Amino acid sequence: MSKEESIESRRRFLKIAAGTAAAAAVIGTLPRVARAADLPHVSESDPTAKALGYVEDASTTKDPKHKAGANCANCQFYSGGPTGFGPCQLFPGKAVSAKGWCVSHAAKA
Repeated sequence: MSKEESIESRRRFLKIAAGTAAAAAVIGTLPRVARAADLPHVSESDPTAKALGYVEDASTTKDPKHKAGANCANCQFYSGGPTGFGPCQLFPGKAVSAKGWCVSHAAKA
C-alpha cells in the first residue's frame, strides 16, 4: 500500500466516523415516542377520575348510567388493547384499565 493510498483510506475512515457520530448525535436528540406501558395509570382518587366516576373494573360500579358490557376497551375514547392498560383521550398522559368504565363512555361505532 502506497503512502497516498494510506492517506486516502484514513480520510475515508475519518469521514465515515464523523458522519456516524453526527448521525448518532442527531438521533439521540429526537423526541422519544411514549408507549402505553410508559404512561402512569389513572387512580380512582384522581380528581378527573372522580369527576367522571372512573372505576378500574366496570363490574364494580354502582352508577345507574352503566350499561352491561360497557367498559373502556369498547369506548371510542380508548385507544389501547383489549386487555391491560391503554391511553384514553379523557385522561391525557395517563393510562386507564381496559376493564374500567366512566360516565363519559361512548361505544365505538
